Amino acid sequence: MSDDLMVLERQFLEYLEVERNVSKLTVRNYEHYLTSLIEFLEKRKGVPPRIDDIDKESVRSFRLHLSRLPGTSGEMKSVTQGYYVIALRSFLKWCTKNDLKCLSPEKLEVPKNNDHSLKFLDEDQMTRLLNQPILSTDLGLRDKAILELLFSTGLRVSELTSLNSDQIDLKTREFGIIGKGGKQRLVFISKQAAEFVGRYLRSRRDKYKPLFIRSRGKKEIVSTDEEMRLSVRSVQRMVKNYVYKAKIPVRATPHTLRHSMATDLLRAGADLRSVQELLGHKNIATTQIYTHITDARLREVHDKFHSGNK
Repeated sequence: MSDDLMVLERQFLEYLEVERNVSKLTVRNYEHYLTSLIEFLEKRKGVPPRIDDIDKESVRSFRLHLSRLPGTSGEMKSVTQGYYVIALRSFLKWCTKNDLKCLSPEKLEVPKNNDHSLKFLDEDQMTRLLNQPILSTDLGLRDKAILELLFSTGLRVSELTSLNSDQIDLKTREFGIIGKGGKQRLVFISKQAAEFVGRYLRSRRDKYKPLFIRSRGKKEIVSTDEEMRLSVRSVQRMVKNYVYKAKIPVRATPHTLRHSMATDLLRAGADLRSVQELLGHKNIATTQIYTHITDARLREVHDKFHSGNK
């Protein structure tokens, strides 16, 4: 096996795509993170880097380089820096598995994220957000359907944008999807979300397959379904815009609606294992980030029923 980093990177990405069956978005992100490292090493060394060029000192220099890169608001956040390290660790584990002499992945530590708070919207904030789209316009009706569906199902934004109209059964209010890591799950739609998705689809006069399509200019001619499919970035911008209009003091994203859906279920009495299935989490430990909700409910139970509190 070659020790050229560019060659190894390509083989690793193919491994992720074919053998691990990870999403195209994950493959694209890993490619970005690893290519950034390779370009950094090549600029530093002056020649195409090899696997043994990745050592503790070069990684330290790369992380220092990352910490000084501009982010969306000032310097790059530690959580973003962590994505680069996670990708590198995964790559080094694959190299080790293939008997390549390389830096031990265990020697890399992911930068600590000081912001451990879980962002979600309370009932009042969620209502204000859902009421922002203007239903008298085609665009507003589409956006209303998107917001309702995100909150109703807890879909990841990439899962939502990949949906086609024929996947949704509005009568049974359920559909199946293949989510992160190729995991299949059944998704349920609330009555309110089903109503607005139905209204949106009935307002459409096109035959495009995607459930949600982008707006088009009057003179624009688009022939393919994928050209019309609404992008992840467009949904992110749309949510950000409505959050601003609703004057919600939370930097909410489509993923915030996923957290809000889980929080809503747990507050109503749903158990953690059921929420795990609904969100499509492979491991219950991932779902346990919501234990702040269940902990609060346990305190209420203790305060209400324990004899020592009477």
